Amino acid sequence: MNLTELGYVAGWRVVRALPRPVVAAAFRAGADRAFRKGGGGTARLRANLRRVVGPELPEAELDELVRRGLRSYARYWLEAFRLPSLSREQILATFQLDGAEKLAADVAAGTGAVVALPHAGNWDAAGAWVAANGWPITTVMERLKPEGVYERFFAFRRSLGMEILPTHGGERPAFDVLVDRLRAGAVVPLLADRDLSARGVEVDFFGGRTRMPAGPALLALRTGAPLYVASLWFEPERACAALEGPLPVPAPEEGPLDQRARTLTQRIADSFAAGIARHPEDWHMLQRLWLDQPRPVGADRGR
Repeated sequence: MNLTELGYVAGWRVVRALPRPVVAAAFRAGADRAFRKGGGGTARLRANLRRVVGPELPEAELDELVRRGLRSYARYWLEAFRLPSLSREQILATFQLDGAEKLAADVAAGTGAVVALPHAGNWDAAGAWVAANGWPITTVMERLKPEGVYERFFAFRRSLGMEILPTHGGERPAFDVLVDRLRAGAVVPLLADRDLSARGVEVDFFGGRTRMPAGPALLALRTGAPLYVASLWFEPERACAALEGPLPVPAPEEGPLDQRARTLTQRIADSFAAGIARHPEDWHMLQRLWLDQPRPVGADRGR
């Protein structure tokens, strides 16, 4: 077990063992230290938020937004580490989904549902909430390094009631399994605001070009399952989300599959942008995102 894996293990154990106010104060202080240090992740978050809010926002106000963004990201980790210790009733009480009746109807009808999510708020709490409602849920997870960290995250999310598929290296391609799960009536949430494959669809996003994965669009086009976009944010007492959709899906006569997937992915990007603009401090994008984005001063060369 290397130091990175030891850190995650310690996080899961210590955060669950100590009173929440004590841990929350420590995580908040850690976020503020990261802000003052101004390392690579902080520089990238600042550059990304500048793109969201535009050039008019004064630097002092952007500084405060970045500080709140780092505190929000720290809160995500705090609450994710504590999730396995919560009861079903606590999971249901500490997360709120506007539009939950849509998912309930889709599961009951057996159509399943695709939900595209940004890296915002607490997506693990969202998945745990779906599972706590008794709805089948399947998603994918990128293979993290070292492998031990990946295996612990894999086990963590499975413990919350989610079926987790690796992005690659599984017994069957993840896309094929997701098609089967949708046809069986499952909810399929997919983080989709950042492409990890370099084969994603180019979209316009806050006035610049970036790539986003085509998976949510292709699944909706392949299966006919409704496609929603979630916005996620924090409120003082709970994590929240709201569903937009189902999005209109291009008909076959509107063009070949790749063209329809591009059109639908752009619609996802537009919905992401609207949600992020409402709650920019809760968008946890500490990586370089836009194709024309220079590396911020102080940014490292990692993810």
